[in-house]
Amino acid sequence: MQLDFHPSPRPTLGVEWEFALVDKASRDLVNSASALFDAVLPKLAEPGKVHKELLRNTVEVVTGVCDTVAEAMADLRGTLGVVLPAADGIGVDLFGAGTHPFAAWSRQHITEGHRYAELINRTQWWGRQMLIWGVHVHVGMPDVDRVMPVLSSLLNTFPHLQALSASSPLWAGTDTGYASTRALMFQQLPTAGLPFQFETWAQYESFVQDSLTTGVIEDLADVRWDLRPAPKLGTIENRVCDGVSNVRELAPLVALMHCLVVDLDERCAAGEKLPTMPPWHVQENKWRAARYGLDAEIILDSACRERLMTDDLHDLLERLEPIARRLDCADELRAVEDIPRHGASYQRQRAVADESGGDLVAVVDAVVQELPASLDNAH
Repeated sequence: MQLDFHPSPRPTLGVEWEFALVDKASRDLVNSASALFDAVLPKLAEPGKVHKELLRNTVEVVTGVCDTVAEAMADLRGTLGVVLPAADGIGVDLFGAGTHPFAAWSRQHITEGHRYAELINRTQWWGRQMLIWGVHVHVGMPDVDRVMPVLSSLLNTFPHLQALSASSPLWAGTDTGYASTRALMFQQLPTAGLPFQFETWAQYESFVQDSLTTGVIEDLADVRWDLRPAPKLGTIENRVCDGVSNVRELAPLVALMHCLVVDLDERCAAGEKLPTMPPWHVQENKWRAARYGLDAEIILDSACRERLMTDDLHDLLERLEPIARRLDCADELRAVEDIPRHGASYQRQRAVADESGGDLVAVVDAVVQELPASLDNAH
């Protein structure tokens, strides 16, 4: 099977930011996506900037094709400038986190459409449980032959992105003990989770052909890996991150993903054999980052060396700084270290729960308030 990859002429960016819709009073999830779309679409210059998702309690805000992190953030702020007042008008707020602290999955409604209906029909209880939200970042790739080597090498920094963005410690009224419950819940779907480490595009094409032949997928969109190629767009799509509550953290995370892909792609183009790790190390790192977040001690290489993730992050950011300068995102990349300095979302949510005596409505309040505050302070 031939899968045409449409190369990007430059390392462009695209960001997809998922939000849950919560009631202003109860702070529970509400199935109001249709009402929000009716209020938003007439006011948007580009209707394609907002998407529906699997559940009617979700809206996704997306950018166009951007060249810089600053351009992507400005694009998102423009759309949210329309979406937030419209949501306010129907009595809902946007909630940016990987899971909701207390909502019941059994009360959520599925968005109409064959693809979503078939997903639920196949996955049943696990599919209905998917009260999860994330951020997806596309980075343009200029050469199909480098897509799989870059994707496989990106897995070495999987735990950094997972821990920095972790925002799902609470589930159905319970503190799970995990920084990212979303990471481990999402991988229960049959085509989700960590990607296979293919060396060539032809190997990936064979996988897709086998999956179509055996009915594992109906089309390429059904491959829901944490990192995946997007052949029509000519990008690698990074889906590692939990939902994000504010622009102040989103911009650094997007900068890090942009720099990681460009760095690896340029090294691959120069003839370097990119570093990878055995799948068992990659899998363990995902679990450690989901469980321990910023306190995770991660495996660095096939020699089984280990290091505290935040120590390794410091060196990684220093190494990527020249790339960031060229991509005009040096300030945003430096701000990555502000996340552990101020506490990741999962840590902030737990702190609110502790200080309020376990009041999970207060947790939702705190998360909701971060989005408009970050838009007001954005430059």
